Amino acid sequence: MCLSSSEVQAEENPLLNARQKSIVAIAAFTANGDLAKLKTAFSEGLATGLTVNEIKEILIQLYAYTGFPRSLNGINTFMTVMEERQRNGIRDEPGKEASPMPPGLDRDRYGAETRAKLGGNATIPPPGGYQLFAPAVDSFLKEHLFADIFYRDNFDWQSRELATISALAAMKGTEGQQRFHFNAAMNMGLSEGQMADFLSVIAAQVGQAEADVSKKVLDSVLNGRKK
Repeated sequence: MCLSSSEVQAEENPLLNARQKSIVAIAAFTANGDLAKLKTAFSEGLATGLTVNEIKEILIQLYAYTGFPRSLNGINTFMTVMEERQRNGIRDEPGKEASPMPPGLDRDRYGAETRAKLGGNATIPPPGGYQLFAPAVDSFLKEHLFADIFYRDNFDWQSRELATISALAAMKGTEGQQRFHFNAAMNMGLSEGQMADFLSVIAAQVGQAEADVSKKVLDSVLNGRKK
């Protein structure tokens, strides 16, 4: 079996690296609104090699999962951090800008294909559940989250999924969404060892209670993937 580059990287690095742990912290503190810890996480993330635009991308994406208030609070906090660093003569790597989406792209189709790939499906599954009950929400998910946001190529899908599970782990009542995104994170190449390390970061940075909830979800996901 031929492994993708992300899968090879995951096998060679069974634990999360410093950059990935910073993504976890930034996403989690954005989601739970702990702006004091978020401010520290921004500085630590820049020190690990995250670029300014990569951190912006975490905050942009998370509004789809945490809502505009948390995302905007995170963006304003990051602006404060950047202003302080610039006054202190610290120059941070801006990083890559996202490429523009081509005119005429079928965003509904692209989003459906993206969601299918994240879910580990070779083809687009037939709609069901909430997709049939509230088709407008499904359209927003496909066209905006999985097309407009996931098309942005200055933050890879593996990192996006790591940010997503981190935000979901820091919030209450998101076990259903965690199930999909734990699967997606591993479909994008993160290993079981890295997922266990992720739980350790959540326990240390956010709280043991949050980590325990996510562990139950992850254990169920891992059992399902072994069948």
